Amino acid sequence: MGGGYHPPVEEYLETILGLEEAGITPMRARIVERLGVSAPAVSETVRRLERDGYLTLTDARAITLTVAGRTYATSIMRRHRLAERLLIDVLKVPWSQVHEEAGRLEHAISPWLETHLVELLGDPATCPHGNPIPGSANIANYGKEHALADLPAGSAVVVRRIDEQLEGQHASMQTLENEAVLPGQAVTVVSRGANEMHLSVDGRDVDLELAIAERVFASLA
Repeated sequence: MGGGYHPPVEEYLETILGLEEAGITPMRARIVERLGVSAPAVSETVRRLERDGYLTLTDARAITLTVAGRTYATSIMRRHRLAERLLIDVLKVPWSQVHEEAGRLEHAISPWLETHLVELLGDPATCPHGNPIPGSANIANYGKEHALADLPAGSAVVVRRIDEQLEGQHASMQTLENEAVLPGQAVTVVSRGANEMHLSVDGRDVDLELAIAERVFASLA
């Protein structure tokens, strides 16, 4: 599957699937934003993927993955999130840095190596950022998730996952790591200001920018 493709094209498919996961309609402009590449470059690659049968474009120019495209994209996302678990659980790479490193590793993981990774890691349900690993036999059962930025004062919640878009922003991830606003962490919303959320984390006062809080999802404790 995907024979002859190079990593950047795989990243396009993974990005499209990530947009869907976030509830965002995939369009070329959204890919430009997420990958930080030029609009002409995105248009050219999207045309190539459409020609090769991995996606279609609707009349409204929204991108839809074909069965082949979804299968390929899912396999890439699975390898990426398994690589993140390897980096965290085995190699002890800092949490805020694993997304970028996994982006390099995912393209080199063969089906054979993937099988061994699953055995080594115990077939984890989620990546270190709380996002589900496609194809895992384990399922994370959480309640309804809400962005921290949408929660009223007094809400006692548990952080569940970090949106993929935020994962690529190292400074924001470093902030979350430094303040221990990580998956599995209990958090209480104190109040919302004009530009930040005021939280209580393990008895500490934590101020989190709204732009970050909008990408951190939690469920009721």
